[in-house]
Amino acid sequence: MYSRLSMVLFPILAVALVGAGFWGYQEHREKNAILIKAENQYQRAFHDLTFHMDKLQSELGNTLTLSSASHDAYHRGLANVWRLTSQAQNEINQLPLTLLPFNHTEEFLANMANFSYRAAVRDMNKQPLSEDEMKTLNELYTRAQEIRDQLRGVQDKVVVNNLRWMDVETALATQKEPKDNTIIDGFQTVDKKVSEYSELNWGTMAGMNDEKRRVQMLSGPDVSPEDVKALAARFVTGVSTQAMEVTENGKDTNLQTYSVRVAQAGGNDVYMDFTKKGGKLLNLQAPREVAEARLGIREARDIGAQYLDEHGFKGMSAISYDQYLNRATIVYARRQNDVVIYPEKITVRIALDNGDVVGVNATDYAYDHKDRQIATPKLTQEEARKTLNPKFEVSGNSLALIRNELDQEVLCHEFVGRLNGHMYRIYVNGDNGAEERIEVIKPEDEQAAK
Repeated sequence: MYSRLSMVLFPILAVALVGAGFWGYQEHREKNAILIKAENQYQRAFHDLTFHMDKLQSELGNTLTLSSASHDAYHRGLANVWRLTSQAQNEINQLPLTLLPFNHTEEFLANMANFSYRAAVRDMNKQPLSEDEMKTLNELYTRAQEIRDQLRGVQDKVVVNNLRWMDVETALATQKEPKDNTIIDGFQTVDKKVSEYSELNWGTMAGMNDEKRRVQMLSGPDVSPEDVKALAARFVTGVSTQAMEVTENGKDTNLQTYSVRVAQAGGNDVYMDFTKKGGKLLNLQAPREVAEARLGIREARDIGAQYLDEHGFKGMSAISYDQYLNRATIVYARRQNDVVIYPEKITVRIALDNGDVVGVNATDYAYDHKDRQIATPKLTQEEARKTLNPKFEVSGNSLALIRNELDQEVLCHEFVGRLNGHMYRIYVNGDNGAEERIEVIKPEDEQAAK
């Protein structure tokens, strides 16, 4: 009996072993293919970064050789500097440096990009580079050369020693030192060198996301952890401040905040962030499962507007809609005397089963809310309309305050209309008639706004 049983089981086990071995081999091959692809992407991004830093330093040198009367050439040179700097930033973002401190270099490149872009887009005939800006350009040339030389040194070691970027990613993720940490050491050296640079005079070309500028716009005194608990209690009902846990973030930095965790029955805790200066709400998250959608997007819009009004965010109008996983995400902007203030935005996430607010992002509102004196635009609505494409079918218009690509607040005539089967928003500068921005309106935005 055992003999016959073994005769039956042996072929089955043999086939199973062969199948398992083949499956394991296939898994190994697929894993190796993924690793090779990732390694190739990292290598390409790194070598492209080195190449573009080399071109950037060369372009800065070429721009500095121009005569003061070569306005068009300055424009082309600075535009190329901006383009190359943006490419270098993109390549840094493709490298596994998330866990590696490289923020000084990234900030330096961001400021260089903003400096060159803002100078390139202005009329050089009317506003040529100032003496201070030329000094900054000379300093950028010197520093770009130093960064380029250091990256070349890392590149040489990578090529000669056949180093792998996947080892860097693993080391950074596990906090373990690889056998050869030449790449990590090289990038740390670059960032340390950049951190030692003296502060440049960026003039009016400060970065669009300058935290110092944003924090300075906050009003009100610093708040304490107990104050924050009282603020948080306004956003949750029936919860004692004893059930709140407060953590202070960013101590001794420009951006100091408090995080609050509110313990809730059933385990669906609520999380909030507030600024230390002024106690402004930044974020609120009340995550939970939303099994089905019983409410429509317009009902959610009205619920969100009422919620904001009840919590002190007055005069907010819905400007954008989205729906995903039975939740509606609606963006609101403040309206002042029939002018939509787009910088003062708040995003509200609403559960479509019962209308609970399960998320709020009020960061833009916290930092940009202020009393504004809005002047009357020089161009009338009809005059601004004449600058549009004649085939653009206008269905609505209003005044709007936006931030343009130079991070300047600009009062515009906002036109909503259709062209070639698509809906658009076009923002026309109220003073000079320039088209500051064009946006495509999503179908869901169009339907929900009706």
